[in-house]
Amino acid sequence: MQFRMDWRSVTFDWNRARAFLVTAEEGSLSAAARALGMTQPTLGRQVTALEEELGVVLFERVGRGLVLTQAGTQLMTHVRAMGEAAMGVSLAASGQAQAASGHVAVTASEIYSAWLMPRIARALRDTAPGITLEIVASNEIRDLRRREADIAIRNARPDDDDLIGKLVGEDEGTFYATPDYLARLGPITGPADLARASFIGFADNANFIAALHQRDIPVTPAQFPVTASSHLAHWEMARAGLGLGTVPCGLGDGDPTMRRVLPEVTFRFPVWLVAHRELRTSPRVRIVWDLLAAMLPGMLGAQAGTATTRD
Repeated sequence: MQFRMDWRSVTFDWNRARAFLVTAEEGSLSAAARALGMTQPTLGRQVTALEEELGVVLFERVGRGLVLTQAGTQLMTHVRAMGEAAMGVSLAASGQAQAASGHVAVTASEIYSAWLMPRIARALRDTAPGITLEIVASNEIRDLRRREADIAIRNARPDDDDLIGKLVGEDEGTFYATPDYLARLGPITGPADLARASFIGFADNANFIAALHQRDIPVTPAQFPVTASSHLAHWEMARAGLGLGTVPCGLGDGDPTMRRVLPEVTFRFPVWLVAHRELRTSPRVRIVWDLLAAMLPGMLGAQAGTATTRD
């Protein structure tokens, strides 16, 4: 069933929408109430009122948590966009973003730097033109304690007590190839068929092969005629029809020249924001952090996770 609504007939309450958004991100009413600083019954009434206002059920209870229904998932995209806009309005209205100035370095993988950061950089220019943003595009883990960057986008939880971490979402990747290559390869109906495919490898190819073996995907080193230390080069090799490439689904699905190889086989991984504890006392770093935390979940196309650790 598709979720459709005549917005002209709806008097929309942002407080209810925010209650829905935070509840979806936190996964329970109790966690969302703590995040918003309100009582659980008050939060529950706001979510219920939104469901009644829209005439749909947004959550199903699974165990002790809540899971979005189809209608809730469809609404989530729109409410996240509203949240991004509301944050920008709030910063602009307070003058905080306009007055902030200085340099902020954000490190992210090559793929995220090229795919996600341009839109975030544009939003930062619109809300905080005094901040100069440096994108440190690297697949290596940068040392935040030595100030190689102010903020890092990582796929692992920080294990240093001097760092602050926020789980902002979960990303998903899979195999892609050109239609011409798939036609030459022949039908792929399951992981066993990948034994006759060529793959584009990575610099740490032994670890990549081990990870594929853990998913019962039978590959050998001989199936990797090309490897690339650059993830962007890896993707371009796949786009040139040299074999199967592995990238986030948001990037691969958005490329009309590429096709998923086995849609049911995906790899999920967390996305963390990490910064030094001086985040609390640096307005310019805090503005960039808040912008990343607001925009990344929707851009990744996955539900955000829990709030902060070591904070």
